[in-house]
Amino acid sequence: MLRQLAVALSLVAIPAALQAQEVTTFTLDNGMDVVVIEDHRAPAVTHMVWYRTGSADEPPGASGVAHFLEHLLFKATDTLDAGEFSATVAANGGNDNAFTSYDYTAYFQRLAADRLPLMMQMESDRMNNLRLTEDDIVTERQVILEERSSRTDTNPNAIAREQLRAALYMNHRYGTPIIGWRHEMETLDMADVLSFYDLYYSPNNAILVVAGDVDPQEVRRLAEEHYGPIPTEPHLPSRYRPAEPPQLAERRMIYEDERVSQPYLTRAYLAPERDPGAQETAAALTYLAEILGGSSFTSLLGRALTFDSQTALFTGASYDGMNLDTGSFSLTVLPAEGVTLEEAEAAMDQVLTDFLANGVDPAQFERIRTQLRASEIFARDDVAGLANRYGAALASGLSVEDVQAWPDILQSVTPEDVRAAAEAVLDRRQSVTMYVVPSREML
Repeated sequence: MLRQLAVALSLVAIPAALQAQEVTTFTLDNGMDVVVIEDHRAPAVTHMVWYRTGSADEPPGASGVAHFLEHLLFKATDTLDAGEFSATVAANGGNDNAFTSYDYTAYFQRLAADRLPLMMQMESDRMNNLRLTEDDIVTERQVILEERSSRTDTNPNAIAREQLRAALYMNHRYGTPIIGWRHEMETLDMADVLSFYDLYYSPNNAILVVAGDVDPQEVRRLAEEHYGPIPTEPHLPSRYRPAEPPQLAERRMIYEDERVSQPYLTRAYLAPERDPGAQETAAALTYLAEILGGSSFTSLLGRALTFDSQTALFTGASYDGMNLDTGSFSLTVLPAEGVTLEEAEAAMDQVLTDFLANGVDPAQFERIRTQLRASEIFARDDVAGLANRYGAALASGLSVEDVQAWPDILQSVTPEDVRAAAEAVLDRRQSVTMYVVPSREML
């Protein structure tokens, strides 16, 4: 954790893969961690505050409160009227927004570098001085309920993903949707919001990331001026979450919804997350996702099911490892006309069986290694992307050193590492397979 780094301002050495920027870290006396990413090519800055709290940290029965609070932070403070924060950013030629995930909530602004003092002034204000009314609660609660209606309840694929995740995580809060379950969202009140805000929106639970045309010493001076006076939260709890028990039985589901336009199947497995100082398995799973389903033209599932046998119209694989706790590895197959879901699943499983028996194709492996290296190099040119990369990693339990080591760890992966990771993860006992259909009559 950053908190374990020296409090004194110190430049962090950067490996060759990420030498386009200087990264400086320090910690304020109140426990707030700060990361400064220098990039002087344009007079612009990204200012972000990440809180180490997300939907997985919510108390039982209050699902959605983290996202609800994110909305409410754009209401009034001691010095700003409701809506004035974003209006001020826009008036200064910038843009701002926020987002909530399972492990963090983040707020950001992008604008001219000379407006950084104003951003710190306003962001630090709403960290400690939010002023809500009952009208705010009622109005914004309706907004998030309508958001759930438009993004989830009216989207059969979104509902299917929600149901799949709820089955995959039998004990962990990762199985609860970030936006919340509707019946719990409807009961969120002022007390729920303020207790969450007072406990978690504290400097010792926050990471400030400033990226762009900035001087680290000046950032430190501004951070000490604006964030430094905010008191530490003495009762901040440790980030304990219920762990997943050993999963011993494969789960299978059918989601039936007449709005489904094209039947498909998806399977999700529990998978290791990126851990501090131990990212090698996550790196191998990054390769595995590309090998199995990264490209419709060159991946194993794409070639075998889409081109060779014409079993599928689409195949894909993905790995979700940027988590504080256990992640997931997913496969998807959309069968071609005339192919049943059972036939498509059997074809998918045959590809997995063949891969585990034969191992990694060396040519495909080297091609993916080159692509990942290129992706890491291109990432150096996206200052806002770098701010997101560092913020998400640190809020998920990783360190600056882990972020900087990641490109080299990716390059050190071997075909044997990928095969070993696949054998460990592709275990049907720790998986959920879902058929998504408009009607069971199609089965």
